[in-house]
Amino acid sequence: MTEKERITQWFYEYSDDLYHYFYYRLGKSDAEDLVQEVFIKALNGIKSFNGNSTPKTWLFRIALNAATDKIRRERRTRFGLAAIFQHELLQSDNGGPSPERMAEMNESSRALYDAIHKLKGSYRDVLILRGIKEFSVDETAAILDWSPQKVRSTYYRAKEALARKLGGDYDA
Repeated sequence: MTEKERITQWFYEYSDDLYHYFYYRLGKSDAEDLVQEVFIKALNGIKSFNGNSTPKTWLFRIALNAATDKIRRERRTRFGLAAIFQHELLQSDNGGPSPERMAEMNESSRALYDAIHKLKGSYRDVLILRGIKEFSVDETAAILDWSPQKVRSTYYRAKEALARKLGGDYDA
């Protein structure tokens, strides 16, 4: 199988998972572009993939770096990430709530989405990877370049912080 065929196969297997990761991490407006960016980087760097991890773990590591780079770029702009997120989520071209965006998310999903975005970055990452995408502790550790113990403790703290933001218990 050629490198291009491998990347194409991985795209069909993992692009939806990556899209969901970016959707929860950064918002819908960036998700599709960042998925494409991940696979372009993967194609350009496939020679560095040595099989020490699964393709999914390797791609999510690329995704984490892409998300981090995106956040850094946005922080350098005049407005902070929170202002950009709020504008993208709640505003349409006419300045009011976007009916399309409101229809996409029911009330509880919107509350969860908002609460996750209010957490610090490391909590968001571990919640998305462990709680939403259901990666194992070891896979999450490989993606985040953390120890398994750090993944466990940060995930526990992140769930507690999320529960506080949601005003109740949350079992991810």
